[in-house]
Amino acid sequence: MGSPENLVRMVLCLRESIQMVDTDKIIHGLLGQNRVALARAITLVEDESSGSQEILKHAFRHRGKSKIIGLTGAPGVGKSSLVDNLVSVIRDEGNSVGVVAVDPSSPFTGGAILGDRVRMRSRTTDEGVFFRSLASRGHLGGLSRHTGEVVTLMDAFGFDYILIETVGTGQSEVDIMRYAHTVVVVLAPGMGDDIQAIKAGILEIGDVFCVNKSDHPGADRTVSVIEAMLELNKDWKWRPPVVKTIAAERVGVDVLFQQIKRHLEFLQEHNLLEKRIARSYQASLEESLRRETVDRVLASAAGDGTLDKVLEQLLDGGSDPTLAAKELVAKYLCSREDQGSL
Repeated sequence: MGSPENLVRMVLCLRESIQMVDTDKIIHGLLGQNRVALARAITLVEDESSGSQEILKHAFRHRGKSKIIGLTGAPGVGKSSLVDNLVSVIRDEGNSVGVVAVDPSSPFTGGAILGDRVRMRSRTTDEGVFFRSLASRGHLGGLSRHTGEVVTLMDAFGFDYILIETVGTGQSEVDIMRYAHTVVVVLAPGMGDDIQAIKAGILEIGDVFCVNKSDHPGADRTVSVIEAMLELNKDWKWRPPVVKTIAAERVGVDVLFQQIKRHLEFLQEHNLLEKRIARSYQASLEESLRRETVDRVLASAAGDGTLDKVLEQLLDGGSDPTLAAKELVAKYLCSREDQGSL
């Protein structure tokens, strides 16, 4: 037998070769619409495992087939039930659909808390439907840091539609508009928070407004408030429609889907779809840049003890976060010439 060092090298080389074969198999499976390969690819991307970037590189070259629909709104408005029924409507028309549901994270494990997912039971054995929950892991904007990448994988897989359901954090959910071609803002009657959210800017991101639970008192008033606010803007190229639904009974969901398709047709007719696609790519690029820079700086600073020293300076009042950030960027990311300009 060889030395322990040689044995370690042999094991590492063997593991790397197996991993390369697995990565190649996953790529071929993903592009061949193998659901197991898609699930494995998403797991690798979420875990930022070795091989995930190679998978994403191939997936990105084959994207562009899917229509991407985002659904956003405050907690309790019934987004999960609405998504569940939208899936059924989409399938009834013969289209395949992938669902990305971003859930709150457990503060202990970082994993998704799937309480709302137990209600999404339709089409669970349907080969034309693929569902995946992502943990937000504290990411702002109601989305996971890997949302764009998972959408890319599903797009490369070849789903006709991809639905993105946000975590339901209210006013911070505007990030959804950066990834979706069509954004559906979901509200429910009698929820003052929703009206406040509209005033705070969610009105501006909606391509379609859905008043769910419209059998509850106050539904017509909620519709009237939204319509009145939409009237304030006289320059709409596309005036967002307002649709009433009762998702629990599948009432109005067919009408909602028709309005979604109308908006997608509008984007294509006015050459706006390409701009929305470019916007989603920019969002993914910015997220990748943040990971590459922030994670790299923090890992380097933690590895050589600089991070502990910086934190001590912040605690002692000898520095501030802005100055500390500039110093860390200068130390780990900039060339010597650049450091002088910071």
